[in-house]
Amino acid sequence: MPDIALTSIILLCVAALAAGWIDAVVGGGGLLLLPALLLGLPANTPAAFALGTNKAVAIVGTTGASVTYARRAPVDVRTAVRIGLAALAGSTGGAFFAAGMSTEVLKPVIMVVLLAVAAFVILKPAFGTTAPPPGPVSRRRTLAAIGLAGLGIGFYDGLIGPGTGTFLVLALTAVLHLNLVTASATAKIVNCCTNAGALAMFAWQGTVFWQLAVVMAVFNLAGATLGARTALKRGSGFVRIVLLVVVLALVANMAYEQWIA
Repeated sequence: MPDIALTSIILLCVAALAAGWIDAVVGGGGLLLLPALLLGLPANTPAAFALGTNKAVAIVGTTGASVTYARRAPVDVRTAVRIGLAALAGSTGGAFFAAGMSTEVLKPVIMVVLLAVAAFVILKPAFGTTAPPPGPVSRRRTLAAIGLAGLGIGFYDGLIGPGTGTFLVLALTAVLHLNLVTASATAKIVNCCTNAGALAMFAWQGTVFWQLAVVMAVFNLAGATLGARTALKRGSGFVRIVLLVVVLALVANMAYEQWIA
């Protein structure tokens, strides 16, 4: 592990805590965690180490949120696992191609993703508040979810990662017509698979700072468990405001680092 100042480690742990909470409620914790790692690690650190360490941290919080949701939210585990297996294959492939990416390429891509998420949050304030239609999900919709949320978003998660949870929630809500809480719960199970596939590849490539990841994972797990309980208790309306503020702040900060500083 590189030499990192204690102040930076503390800030990374705080970011992991907040990211776990956000990710468990509406997804997108990587929008906070990965940029924090890109900024907190030494400037000459290859981007693959930020990606790998991010996965090692995120999988712990995602698993904790999944357990909390599974106990209290109605989740079609069979469908979630099928999508998750496709996502596992997609994320493994994405992680394989991510090794050659540089920070200079990664940061602008993340900023575009952040702005897209911010636009969606602003334009769709009532997203996920309607009740799902009655009856089972058709086979056609299930296969579409496997292709889009599984292979497609899984590949993106392994390649870049930030916003995967949010994109999964959006895709599952749109394709399977789930409400936001059920979509979030399902997304956590799928996200566990994408994180596992990507982490396995990063670990094989040796691009994970394990000591830092263990420390940050403790805080990420605490935030994720609290976030899942918050979503189940209070819904997602107030969280969108927090997410929008965080996203816009990250865009401004990364733009400053990229083009001004």
